[in-house]
Amino acid sequence: MNKTHYIFITGGVVSSLGKGVSGAALAALLQSRGFTVRMQKLDPYINVDPGTMSPHQHGEVFVTDDGAETDLDLGHYERFTNVMTSQTNNYTTGRIYQTVIDKERRGDYLGATVQVIPHITNEIKNGIDTSEGQADFALVEIGGTVGDIESLPFLEAIRQYANQVGRERCLFLHLTLVPYIPTAGELKTKPTQHSVKELLSIGIQADILLCRSDRPLPKGEREKIALFSNMRADRVINGVDQRSVYDVITELHKEGLDDRVLEHFRLGAPKPRLKPWQDVAKLDTEPKDKVRISVVGKYGQLGDAYMSLKEALKHGGYANTSGIDYDFIEAEDLEGLTKEQLDERFADTGGILVPGGFGERGTAGKIAAIEYARTNNVPYFGICLGMQLAVVEFARHVANIKNANSSEFGPVDDAVIGLMTEWDKGGKSEKRSKDGDLGGTMRLGSYPCALVKGTKAAEVYSADNIDERHRHRYEFNISYKQQLEDAGLTFSGMSPDGKLAEIVELKDHPWFVAVQFHPEFKSRPLDPHPLFASFVKASLKHKAL
Repeated sequence: MNKTHYIFITGGVVSSLGKGVSGAALAALLQSRGFTVRMQKLDPYINVDPGTMSPHQHGEVFVTDDGAETDLDLGHYERFTNVMTSQTNNYTTGRIYQTVIDKERRGDYLGATVQVIPHITNEIKNGIDTSEGQADFALVEIGGTVGDIESLPFLEAIRQYANQVGRERCLFLHLTLVPYIPTAGELKTKPTQHSVKELLSIGIQADILLCRSDRPLPKGEREKIALFSNMRADRVINGVDQRSVYDVITELHKEGLDDRVLEHFRLGAPKPRLKPWQDVAKLDTEPKDKVRISVVGKYGQLGDAYMSLKEALKHGGYANTSGIDYDFIEAEDLEGLTKEQLDERFADTGGILVPGGFGERGTAGKIAAIEYARTNNVPYFGICLGMQLAVVEFARHVANIKNANSSEFGPVDDAVIGLMTEWDKGGKSEKRSKDGDLGGTMRLGSYPCALVKGTKAAEVYSADNIDERHRHRYEFNISYKQQLEDAGLTFSGMSPDGKLAEIVELKDHPWFVAVQFHPEFKSRPLDPHPLFASFVKASLKHKAL
């Protein structure tokens, strides 16, 4: 393989402009033109990883096959490129500093005074180096906004890296905002000018600007931005808001972003194949049918908290030429409701889904939703905690284990869900204690699961064995398995050694499947996850809008 070309993606003016989506869309474009790609996120926050961060602050935690708890942008990377990510695709300030301090304690620096330059910046460059030779293009996103104190070591590191490997192998793509001021009736270019100047003061000249706006950027404004940014006008690319996130790929190609990138690197390539992306974008915006999925959780008001889940449901809709009407319900709002009130609340619901989560808050409402789905033949999909609470609900109301509960919520006599303290991973024993660190101490990453023939799970997957990604600390207490089976609960997926329950389902129900893992992490727009496709199909059959 030839040497890797690097595209460093920075952001200015404000955060949340869509660096992750824009970078992933560019990667998909380069892929469609015959190149291999790898993506990486460098995050300025001091947490070692986002595993202990609240969804209110950080959105979802995306988990890779090798068990890394990472930024949600890695989910965009995988969905757009279908290239698996790992520990080496996400570095944080905390992880970088932890590595440097560990080296200092071991004496690796031979008595030198440890400083941001060169020690911290060298460690950042070491992280970037993990992409060398792995693909034709490495797209490296720097989290945060230019001007943030936290980002400075990362920006300095990429400046150094470009000099180290040669500017001919590096491109700086800067994402900015061009806001529209209604009272003036104008798009304002000044914030972009200042952002480019701020970047230049650090020693980085942007090669291409991607200007986000809610309307097309006129030619005059582009030329003005180019003049102040020391670049040609055709390198000022307009990123206008789109109805579908998958439309971004086609629109950036129309704007010429991939052509400008290849021009910069003096590379030729065939035209991209965009029809598959155009097809899913059309399904996104013009579905033939629509179904309401009620997601009963704790973070419904936070769009990023269930990012992969929302996308996976959307993909399940694609498989059925259907759109999804997301009905996010705060679990606590269901607590204490009567049967009549629940009937009214779920009147237009095609399916009920309880996602993963932590803590006791809202569990009574989630259990009420699960019982309603079970007793009213509404398709139900439980994920992680949604599986554990489905077992608790069944144990209490069907198997007559009145005090069934999870030890996650406090001491309990009938812990049908308990803290997992030891398990096998790749032939090695992993151990945890309830008093240990929270960060990175769960069952994380991909684990195998053996499916039971003749079950809904085996039918949906059309396989005997699968691998899915996990992120949880508590497990089903296997000593209750026989009692629950006798009462009618089917354990349709187990770990190969038979010690860990992975999938439960109900036979005499239109669609009731609950899984311990997180299938949403492996769903792709061009390859919807079979569980989501099957769940949406059953939900449409139950009640389409």
